[in-house]
Amino acid sequence: MEFNEDKVRKIISEVISALSRLEDLRSLPEKDFLTDTHKIGSAKYSMIVAIEGAADLCNHIIAKNGFRTAEDYADTFQVMKEQGAFDEEFTNSLIQMARFRNRLVHIYWDINDKELFRIIQDRLENIKRFLKEYGNFIGI
Repeated sequence: MEFNEDKVRKIISEVISALSRLEDLRSLPEKDFLTDTHKIGSAKYSMIVAIEGAADLCNHIIAKNGFRTAEDYADTFQVMKEQGAFDEEFTNSLIQMARFRNRLVHIYWDINDKELFRIIQDRLENIKRFLKEYGNFIGI
């Protein structure tokens, strides 16, 4: 598997930092989160960083190894599944994650803050699992 180790480690570090911020926010009571626009903004930004980092890690492997070019963020995870990095069910979760990122970036005014809080409560494990399975796939 071809990849630039420094680049991969830098992106992983950014994803872990974003995940750490999200973990801090996850520990808040729902009311405290929902009534603080700074915490909501931080959560949105950290989600974007974590999800884009995951996609960037995949795009790096795709480019370095001559895999099929992904059409968009969601397809990036599909390409990696085609190469054996992720199973079908987990890939579907990653695709949903990419679609949520698109909503955050492109129609941010339509994000329900309660939905964001719920995602932080229930879905951060997907990012942790991604890092583990990605690392196993590339051999780090």
